Amino acid sequence: MDISPQCFSILLVLCIFIQSSAHGQSLKPEPFGRRAQAVETNKTLHETKTRFLLFGETNQGCQIRIHHLDTLQECGFNSSLPLVMIIHGWSESVQFSRSHVHLIGYSLGAHVSGFAGSSIGGTRKIGRITGLDAAGPLFEGSSPSNRLSPDDANFVDAIHTFTREHMGLSVGIKQPIGHYDFYPNGGSFQPGCHFLELYRHIAKHGLNAITQTIKCSHERSVHLFIDSLLHAGTQSVAYLCSDMDSFSQGLCLSCKKGRCNTLGYHVRQEPRSKSKRLFLVTRAQSPFKVYHYQFKIQFINQTETPIQTTFTVSLLGTKEKMQKIPITLGKGIARNKTYSFLITLDVDIGELIMIKFKWESSAVWANVWNTVQTIIPWSTGPRHPGLVLKTIRVKAGETQQRTTFCSENTDDLQLRPTQEKIFVKCEIKSKTSKRKIR
Repeated sequence: MDISPQCFSILLVLCIFIQSSAHGQSLKPEPFGRRAQAVETNKTLHETKTRFLLFGETNQGCQIRIHHLDTLQECGFNSSLPLVMIIHGWSESVQFSRSHVHLIGYSLGAHVSGFAGSSIGGTRKIGRITGLDAAGPLFEGSSPSNRLSPDDANFVDAIHTFTREHMGLSVGIKQPIGHYDFYPNGGSFQPGCHFLELYRHIAKHGLNAITQTIKCSHERSVHLFIDSLLHAGTQSVAYLCSDMDSFSQGLCLSCKKGRCNTLGYHVRQEPRSKSKRLFLVTRAQSPFKVYHYQFKIQFINQTETPIQTTFTVSLLGTKEKMQKIPITLGKGIARNKTYSFLITLDVDIGELIMIKFKWESSAVWANVWNTVQTIIPWSTGPRHPGLVLKTIRVKAGETQQRTTFCSENTDDLQLRPTQEKIFVKCEIKSKTSKRKIR
């Protein structure tokens, strides 16, 4: 049915551009309503110059102030009426460059930002669009003209945080939609958002805990972007990779030829003809940054069957030390094989200088192991065969530094259940190794 012009509210958003980069001059707003005031709140990083004016039957431009809900009542906002939002742009007369515009859209708003960018005619596109977990239903698999795509701006970046499918649909879109597409923790789901975290959410959000838990992964894209502004000195780095399985093996920590980039506001803007998929691991809360390390360990299994066990590594750096990080190697350790895996740290330990590697096993298992080694008449090898660790090679993703570690005790390279060995920096030359303790 038709709605009378007098029966709806109009929210007029005036984007007032101060100190235009084109001419270095201030642009005066139209004389509507009250004068803009500075927003004084610890939730905003800068003073905003944007005015939100509400037009209704009884007012002609009442200003609504950010984070001041009382102004909605003062301006006579009626939530039962339809709401029309008018977002002002700019005219060519102010000579404001489109390349200075950055649109940020969350969920469905990501595609709306794309439509806004694609609708601008001419050869001059808007500068940048950031899609925060762009909506998946009705957009997954659609053509670029029907969703956010790299063609909508000079540079398009996207953060995917909730692409896990339910009945064939996912809340967030899974396919790449930008020049750089970031997939934190694989993009399907986020740490700290599981229903097992419901009790923690109840303590924080009360009755809204279930809603918060359901939308936790979807909203994580927003919090990751905000985190990049709040912690400008510790930016999260993501790495080009084919999938999360390969990334979890530590196989993708390369920054050569643009293979890594910064997630969030400070992303390196390099428009590409083909979308790049980048992966990273994050913490469950802000600050989200972690430090990525690839560990490559060459094992020699002196038994005929794969060894199923768990190890721990303790790391000593020039700044910090980390104790007993658990490691489980898939289907077990086969004979003469090199294993690669990813380790992430919440803190910056500085340059890695020593590794303690321990075979975690119960005392019962250790006794069984020793008994079996004594009873079985092994045809070759030592009387108590175990695992031999030849070298540990480490690559730090954030610094791109590569380091090789060798056993501190070169007379006994075997590792047995419950035993811990110390590895120190060394240099490998041909088939010989020279230890250098630093």
